Amino acid sequence: MSAPEELPLHRGDPFAEQRAMARSAAVVDRGRAVVAVPGEDRLSWLHLLLTQHVSELPDGTGTEALVLDLNGRVQHHMVLAHTGGVVYLDTDPDGAAELLGYLQKMVFWSKVEPRDATAELAVLTVVGPDTAAVLAAAGAPVPERPLQVAGLDGGGLVRRMPWPGPDAADLVVPRAEVDAWRARLAAAGARPAGSMAFEALRVESLQPVVGVDTDDRTNPHEVGWIPSAVHLTKGCYRGQETVARVANLGRPPRRMVLLHLDTGDEELPVPGDPVTRDGRPVGRVGTVVQHHELGPVALALVKRSVPLEADLVAGVDERAAPARIDPDSVPPEDDAPAPGRAAQGRLRPTR
Repeated sequence: MSAPEELPLHRGDPFAEQRAMARSAAVVDRGRAVVAVPGEDRLSWLHLLLTQHVSELPDGTGTEALVLDLNGRVQHHMVLAHTGGVVYLDTDPDGAAELLGYLQKMVFWSKVEPRDATAELAVLTVVGPDTAAVLAAAGAPVPERPLQVAGLDGGGLVRRMPWPGPDAADLVVPRAEVDAWRARLAAAGARPAGSMAFEALRVESLQPVVGVDTDDRTNPHEVGWIPSAVHLTKGCYRGQETVARVANLGRPPRRMVLLHLDTGDEELPVPGDPVTRDGRPVGRVGTVVQHHELGPVALALVKRSVPLEADLVAGVDERAAPARIDPDSVPPEDDAPAPGRAAQGRLRPTR
C-alpha cells in the first residue's frame, strides 16, 4: 500500500499551533491512508465486515467503524465517507496494508473493488471553533452536522468531524492538490500546524489510536468506541458475540483514562510502558503529549479496579513519572452496575 510522505511534527511553534486549534483554527496533514470501496454491493458487503451499521448509510454521510478479530479484539479503526457511489475509509497508515488485504480477501462474489487510494487522496484536517468560517472562506462546502459529507469541486470531499476539538472537518483532497489546499485554507484563516498539535488535542478528547493506545487484548468497550464505532444491536460481523456479551453481562476489565504526569524536566514515558500502583502493574501507557494547558498528559489503559484517586507511576527507569487519573476522563455511568449483573441481582431470592 502506498506510504504517505513523512510529515512535520510542528511548523515552528507547537504550543501556538495547539492554541490555534483550541481558540481559532489550524490545518494539519495527518498522513492518513485511504481505501476506496466502489461497487454496487459496497454497503451490504461492508455491513458484514464492520462493527457499524452501514447497510443503509445514506450518500453524503459518514461514520466510524472497527474491524475486530474472532475474540472481539480491535484490529483496525477507520472513518467512512459515502459519496458519489464510493465508500472511502481513511485509517492510520501503520495498519492500512493489513486492512486492505483483509478487505480484498473477503470480496468473494460481491460486486465491490476495494483499492488503495492513498496515492490519489490526502486527508487535511481543520480543527477549531472557526472551522466553518475557514471552510466557507476557502470556497469549500460547510457540512452542518458531525459526519455529514459534501463533495468538493474538482474531486474530493469534506466531512464534518465531532473531534478532536471544539469543531473539526476532514478534507479528503486530490494528492496532487494538497499543497494548494493547505495554502488555500491558511489564507482563509487556518494556521498551518504539525502532528504534535493534533495529537495533543486528540489525547485531550480521549480518542485512541490502534496499536498505540490499544494492545492485542483491547476490546471496543475499554477505549470508548461504543457507540461511535460499534452498533450494539446489529449482528453479522466478526467478534460480535464478545461485544454483545460484554455489553449485556459485564464490564471490560480495563478502561481508558487520561493521566496527568508529574515529570518536571524528566524524560516522558513512551507507549507500551507500564502503569504501576505500589510497584504492581495495573495498566499500560498509550499516547504521551505535552498539552498547552494541561502539561504532560497521557492516555492509558488501566484496570477497572484502580481507584480514580490512586497514586500511580507511569513509565520505567528514567521515564518513570508520578501520575494521577483525571476523574473527568471517566464517565459517571462507567462505574454503574452492568445491565446483566443488575438483572441477576434482582432475580436472587430474598431472605
